[in-house]
Amino acid sequence: MNMLRRSTGKLSRRYFSSQLPEPHRNPKIPKTQLFINNEWVDSLSGETFKTINPTTSEVIAEVQKGGKADVDRAVQAAKEAFKLGSPWRKMDAAKRGRLINKLADLMERDSVYLSSLEALECGKVYSATLKGDLPWAVRNLRYFGGYADKNNGITAAIDGNFITYTRHEPVGVCGLITAWNFSILMVSWKLAPALAAGCTMVLKPSQHTSLAALHVAELVKEAGFPPGVINFVPGFGEVGSAMVTHPDVDKISFTGSTEVGKQIFKNGAENMKRLTLELGGKSPNIILPDADIDNAVEHAHYAAFHNMGQCCCAGSRTFVHESIYEKFLEKSKARIKAKRVGDPFDLNVEHGPQATKDQMDIVMRMIESGKKEGATVEVGGNRLDRPGFFVEPTLFTNVKDDMTISKEEIFGPVQQIISYKTIDEVIERANNTEYGLASSIYGQNLDQINTITQGLRAGSVWVNCYFIITPQTPFGGYKMSGLGREGGPYGIEAFTEVKSVFMKTPTKNS
Repeated sequence: MNMLRRSTGKLSRRYFSSQLPEPHRNPKIPKTQLFINNEWVDSLSGETFKTINPTTSEVIAEVQKGGKADVDRAVQAAKEAFKLGSPWRKMDAAKRGRLINKLADLMERDSVYLSSLEALECGKVYSATLKGDLPWAVRNLRYFGGYADKNNGITAAIDGNFITYTRHEPVGVCGLITAWNFSILMVSWKLAPALAAGCTMVLKPSQHTSLAALHVAELVKEAGFPPGVINFVPGFGEVGSAMVTHPDVDKISFTGSTEVGKQIFKNGAENMKRLTLELGGKSPNIILPDADIDNAVEHAHYAAFHNMGQCCCAGSRTFVHESIYEKFLEKSKARIKAKRVGDPFDLNVEHGPQATKDQMDIVMRMIESGKKEGATVEVGGNRLDRPGFFVEPTLFTNVKDDMTISKEEIFGPVQQIISYKTIDEVIERANNTEYGLASSIYGQNLDQINTITQGLRAGSVWVNCYFIITPQTPFGGYKMSGLGREGGPYGIEAFTEVKSVFMKTPTKNS
C-alpha cells in the first residue's frame, strides 16, 4: 500500500534518491516495556521475546511479552479513561482533534528515526517508508484530527410533537491489532479514527515489529493524551485473543491473515463484539489491449513487488490480453532483472528481505509448489545466497487458475502473468478467488473499463494506477477479505454508536 498519485513512468523509483536524509543505521532502541496508563511497566510474567533483524538474522532487542493479565490491566486503564466525567470524555471534540494533530506533528518530527526503526526490525526499505508510509500515517492522523468535531448526528421530522435527533457516541474501549508489514502506518490507521470518535483503546503491535510502535507510545505521552486513553501491549496471539474475548472490550479492529480473522469473528460473536477485519487478498491486474504498456508494466510490477510482496492487496495475478502478452512479458522480465535488491538502509535499494524467517519459508514453499504444479519460472525462484531472509523477485508464466500460487495468498515477491482472450473471460477469472480486496485495470476504452469495474467483486478498483489509498476514502474487501471499511467517514463510523433521542414537546391542549 502506498500513496502513489501519478500514473505514468518509474513510480516505484520515486522513493530512491541520494537527496533523502541519511537513515540511522544503528537507531537507539526505544523503551521495550508495556505502555499502560501513560506509564512504562514490565509484563506481569516477566517474560520477554526477541526482535530479529531480517537483514542479518541477528537479535535487535528483547521486548516485554504481554499476556492475558496484562491485557486485563490495560483494559481496566482504558475503561477508567472512558468513564463519563473523565478528562477524556469531558474534553471538547476540537481539543481531541488538536491532540491527534500534535501526535502527527511528533511523528513527522521523528520520521527519519521511525523509518530507520522499521527498516531495522522488518526489513522495509527505509526510503519507501520515509517518503511513503510515514507521510501517509501523518496525513491520516491529521485527517481524523480534523474530523473529531464533525462526527455529527441528524435531526429528524417525525409524526407527533417531538424533537428528535441522533447522537454519534464513541463505541467504548477498543482493541486494536496491527500487522507487521506496515507497522507504523497501521498504528496511525487504527488510532486516528478511534481517537476522533472519542474511544479509548488497547493496541497490540505485531510481535515482529514492536519497536516503532513503542516509540509512538512515547509520542502519545509527549503529545499530552490523558492516562489510559491509549495503551500498548506487545506480545503474541495470547494478547490478541484476550482482547477479543474480554467482556469490557467493545470493539476489535484487526489487520492480518484471513485465518486469524475467522477466529476473531467466531470468538467475538460470544459477546457481540463490534468488528472491523481487514484480511487477505489475491488481487488481479487486468491489462487491456489498448493499454500504455510501459505504464502498465511498471504499475503491475509495483503492485506485485512493493514491500517485497508483503501487502494484503498485492496485485499478484496479472491478466494480459493475448494480443500484447509477449511484449508485456518481455518488458516485465527486464524490469525485474533491473530491480535493486539489498540492504534496506541503502538509498539506492528498492527491495529488501522478507520480514521474518517464517514468511521467507512460506514464500519459498509457494514458489516450489508453482514449479511442481507445472508453472514456468521466467525470473528468480530462489532464496538469495546471503545472510538474512532474502527471496529473489520471481515471475511465473503458464499459470493455471487451479494452481496453488493462483489461488492462495503468497505474501511475497511473486508475480504471475496470465494470458486471456475476452472481457467476459477475464472478469470471471479475476473473480475466481475467495478474496475480494483490490484490483486494477489498464487501458483507454472506457466502455470496457466500466464493464470490468462493475463486474469485479473487490473493495477497490484502480484504473491506470495502483495503491491509491487515502485517508478520505474507504478501504476494505468483499468475501474473505474482511468486514467493514477503514478510512474516511466509513472509518469513523466503525468506532461510533448511534443513539436516537425523542423529546416530547408540550402542545396547547396538553
